[in-house]
Order: sequence, then structure tokens, then C-alpha cells
Amino acid sequence: MPEGEGLRPTPDRIRETLFNWLAFDVPGAHVLDCFAGAGGLGFEAASREARRVTMIDKARSAVTSLQRQSAKLGTQNIELIHDDVLHFLAQANQPFDLVFIDPPYAQGHLREQVLDALLEKKLLNNKALIYMEWPQHQQMQLNHAELTWVKQKKASCVCYAIAQYDLTG
Repeated sequence: MPEGEGLRPTPDRIRETLFNWLAFDVPGAHVLDCFAGAGGLGFEAASREARRVTMIDKARSAVTSLQRQSAKLGTQNIELIHDDVLHFLAQANQPFDLVFIDPPYAQGHLREQVLDALLEKKLLNNKALIYMEWPQHQQMQLNHAELTWVKQKKASCVCYAIAQYDLTG
């Protein structure tokens, strides 16, 4: 696993709960892992038959590690991108069905910025799911009418949740 400032892999227990929640939503989905880091969420989605998983990280060491892991696993449905997620989103033009947003805790403001960019650029398919993770001492509000919480949970000092994007609601 690469070392990096703020690198904090999603704990196994949380990842297990998350993918139990998403069991029927991952197969065939176009997935975006905004802060790929060690790759746990993106690789898990790829192994559960996501159509395409785009994993982004701005740390070269993280992307290099992800490339080695992807080659070792022989994955065909993963796209690895070395970039700042906001820069990537400004240029993106294909919508996603499932998005993972779990920035380093010290950069919690990025959750809101990524959500805003996804909505402004219309990068979410209707009924898209958005996973977010944050430390218990921070607040997370959905400030968009098109987003509603569908699952929320706490584990030790971590809060995590899934929101859904719904244009019909």
C-alpha cells in the first residue's frame, strides 16, 4: 500500500457493509472512485462486475501502486488516472452510476466541491448512488434538492452514508 499524507483506507468492516448495501447496484455500473488511495473501494467494485471503474488520485505514488495491483490482478474494467479529481471532473463528459467520495479527513471541504462539480457538469445518471465517508466530528449536509440519504451509519469515529441522485423525486 502506498504511503501518503491523509491516506486512510476504508476499514474492512465499513467496506463489507457498504458492498452489502450495494450488492445489486454494482454489476454493470459505471463507477468513479474520486480519491482512490490504496484502491480498496475501486478494486472491490471491479471485482463485483462493475462495467467500468475510474480510479483517480493526485498522488503519483498511489497511482503507481494501483497500476501494479491492477496488472497483478489482470483487471480489464479499471481506468487509472493521475489527476486532481476536480480537474478531472471539469473535463469529464460521461456520467456515472456510482461514486465514491472519501477524501482525506483534513480536506473534508472536497466532499462538497466534488458533489457540486458532479451536479453542475451533470455527471450523474438518474438514480446514481454516492458513497461518502467522514470523521464523526465533521458535519455532512446534502445541500442539493436532487440528493437524499438512503443509508447512513457510524463505526467507531467514522460516519458513512449513501446518497441518491434523483431527478424525478
